[in-house]
Amino acid sequence: MNLTLDRTASTDAPILDVLAERWSTRIFDPVAPLDEAALASALEAARWAPSANNTQPWRFIVARRGTEAHAAVVATLVGFNQSWATDAAALVVFAATTEVDGRPQHFATYDTGQAAAHFTVQAHASGLHTHQMGGFDRAAIAAAFGLGADITPLTVMAVGALGDVAGAPEPLRERELAPRTRRSIADSLVGA
Repeated sequence: MNLTLDRTASTDAPILDVLAERWSTRIFDPVAPLDEAALASALEAARWAPSANNTQPWRFIVARRGTEAHAAVVATLVGFNQSWATDAAALVVFAATTEVDGRPQHFATYDTGQAAAHFTVQAHASGLHTHQMGGFDRAAIAAAFGLGADITPLTVMAVGALGDVAGAPEPLRERELAPRTRRSIADSLVGA
């Protein structure tokens, strides 16, 4: 039995529902198939993210559960991430082309972050759940997928259907059900 979760953020100013309702789960359904149409829409949203001079520095590795690519990505995750992320229907690596023709692309990581954000919002709007991870071995990802020195893996995103929160191990369930918090806008403003 899956708990019905209302994880809508309590915001200080109105924001789009899709943003207020999105959260980063660690509990994925280990058998639900990947909604390929929803994934295609999320990738399309990422493709249309803004980028400096329209350089589109992002590169994506989509590793579906049950494939060698998925196993290769899982092998690069730090221990805690391996304990839950393997259940996701896909692991998507977001990487940035940080150099072109020997010239550094200073906004590549920022722009790739925007692509990941667009992906996340569209995925949520399409019924998928996501969780981004920084805990992985970047060099191992680069080696496993033959990435050149000019392409830098930035994050791995777990993608799939929400799993059974009630049946999750206690540490994951506690994290999933903990209140959502953010510091105030005033604490985020510098020099204002």
